[in-house]
Amino acid sequence: MSTQADILFESFRLGNLLLPNRIVMSPLTRSRAAQPGDAPSEMNAEYYRQRAGAGLIISEATQISRQGKGYAFTPGIYTDEQIAGWRRVTDAVHQAGGRIHLQLWHVGRISHPALQAEGAQPVAPSAIKPRGAQTFISADSGMVDIPQPRALNRDEIPGIVNQYRVGAENARRAGFDGVQIHAANGYLIDQFLRSGSNQREDEFGGSLENRLRFPMMVVDAVLSVWGADCSGIRVSPTGSFNDMYDDDPVTTYGTFAERLNQTGLSYLEVVEDSFQGNHADGRPEQVIDAIRAGYKGCYIANGGYTADEARRRIKAGRCDLVSFGRPFIANPDLPERFRRHAQLNEWDSASFYGGDERGYTDYPRLADTN
Repeated sequence: MSTQADILFESFRLGNLLLPNRIVMSPLTRSRAAQPGDAPSEMNAEYYRQRAGAGLIISEATQISRQGKGYAFTPGIYTDEQIAGWRRVTDAVHQAGGRIHLQLWHVGRISHPALQAEGAQPVAPSAIKPRGAQTFISADSGMVDIPQPRALNRDEIPGIVNQYRVGAENARRAGFDGVQIHAANGYLIDQFLRSGSNQREDEFGGSLENRLRFPMMVVDAVLSVWGADCSGIRVSPTGSFNDMYDDDPVTTYGTFAERLNQTGLSYLEVVEDSFQGNHADGRPEQVIDAIRAGYKGCYIANGGYTADEARRRIKAGRCDLVSFGRPFIANPDLPERFRRHAQLNEWDSASFYGGDERGYTDYPRLADTN
């Protein structure tokens, strides 16, 4: 197959960016921020630089505040040191010809007092303990259970929205090309969206209209900084990770998609088949149909894709771009390997989270093996 005939290597206009291919690097938590301070280092800059051949890199989840932190060694975007660290990353990616968005993250209930300022209780829309959810709080802690969170008071919610706005402003200071709002995988926005985790009785819970209120306030705040062309969002409508479920994901996410469409948001990334757990058997086609019916912008598909499946679904109109996670961990030159139909390196799951360069910046490129 020639490059000209390969749909993965057609350029694509995404908001204000012209992507050279349709291969997106999905957000990947790697838990290697420098300590103390949770700031990216030169090692992190090298990791992202190596992967600049992606059409777009979406950064690892990055907490917008100390309250938004849920795991040890994850980076933030709320201190000058963190902003400077991310500037090293964006400079490295841009010098290598790449494009990168920052993923804005607040974990909500998926945290632990040991990670919070002054041992505070994690916050959530409702005081519901996520069954089976765990985190790690230090290099030696192993996985520890998530405690019961406290429900946010109504008057605290505008302040949380402002954390997203400030995070978006700091992403601009750090030199990113745009931002992605993390509304997936059982974290704070997802907790407000889904009926299983949001049992509030005020204007932020109960009905779907109310459950959409906080997420849309966050979207509006981020767009006030970046505009629609430079902003996207990630959702996981049928993901079960972190004890998540929704009574009617077709309606919930179809309606959410319609609201997002009204804002002109540049893209919507959908986790269709998560390795962390999924209520759907295979890809949730009904939910995908509902999202595609409501949202007319760029649809980025995610979840266990091969290059060939990505080609098929793009050609069939099921998505516009495809994001890849674990293959990008093990293959810094993943687009080139797809271009050549070359064999992929296998990933080492034991080095996914935490550690040093091993399993991070030392995976071989094709040029290293020729």
